[in-house]
Amino acid sequence: DYAFMEVSSHAAHQKRIAGLKFKGGIFSNLTRDHLDYHGTVENYRDAKKMFFDSLPADAFALVNADDKSGLYMTQNTKAKVYTYSLRTDADFRTKVIETRLDGTLLSFNGHEVEVNFTGRFNAYNLTAVFGGSILTGFPEEEVLVNMSRLVPVAGRFQTFRSADGQVTAIVDYAHTPDALVNVLDTIREIVGPDGIVTTVVGAGGNRDKGKRPIMAKESARLSDRVIITSDNPRFEEPQDIINDMLAGLDKDDMQKTISITDRREAIKTACMLAQPGDVILVAGKGHENYQEIKGVKHHFDDKEILNEIMC
Repeated sequence: DYAFMEVSSHAAHQKRIAGLKFKGGIFSNLTRDHLDYHGTVENYRDAKKMFFDSLPADAFALVNADDKSGLYMTQNTKAKVYTYSLRTDADFRTKVIETRLDGTLLSFNGHEVEVNFTGRFNAYNLTAVFGGSILTGFPEEEVLVNMSRLVPVAGRFQTFRSADGQVTAIVDYAHTPDALVNVLDTIREIVGPDGIVTTVVGAGGNRDKGKRPIMAKESARLSDRVIITSDNPRFEEPQDIINDMLAGLDKDDMQKTISITDRREAIKTACMLAQPGDVILVAGKGHENYQEIKGVKHHFDDKEILNEIMC
């Protein structure tokens, strides 16, 4: 009866959704990504806007009021516009009451719900789900009950603990500067100023090179230790990608940063350095179970490696 789909900026720009009529659309946020295709952030933004421009008058457009591009998306839409927010008045408003590494207590339009997701970015996503479900026609109470039962997908803030329960590792698909900041801000908020955070991070080959030094800089800013490693190098040399990332670091950043080309060894090193109470973030690949090198996909799963090392 229902079909929910992600409409990428590529799909909108290439008119691959031209034959579809949507009941509604949701805009979450705009961050630096896909510039290898669009060229500029403005082109990327406008490609997303094309989707909302095409919505019919009997559809809804639900946008994140806390993102500066939110209302820009709906400037020319025929659809009825609704907003959601964590910071300001909106049609669908959420407050974060309590955050832990394995869940969050949220208030959706005044109704408290315990969810199995962590971080403000997940609170935003869940608010979009809340609003989108109600606008689709589902009863609010039913929506809230079902949201409490949701579980995260593999590789999105997925938590692992060492055999003794003293060290926590998190696998996340974060592969842009903004996504890294979201995840690391969440970890910092939970562990506090005294918690030690080690980030293992790389960047994909044959993609936007401009984000590489920014990703390294944000990792160093929000972590106590950083291990720069390979992601999916594709047809680039792994060391060249690492060098691009290291170029974003100053002398102080370099004091807490090492580079290990082999991703397995990088993860193993992070685990060896960890002390009780530490948190390890392994970022970039998330749910992926391969590493792409010179056109060949080799089996590689961050989650499997962490289970193997930590248990």
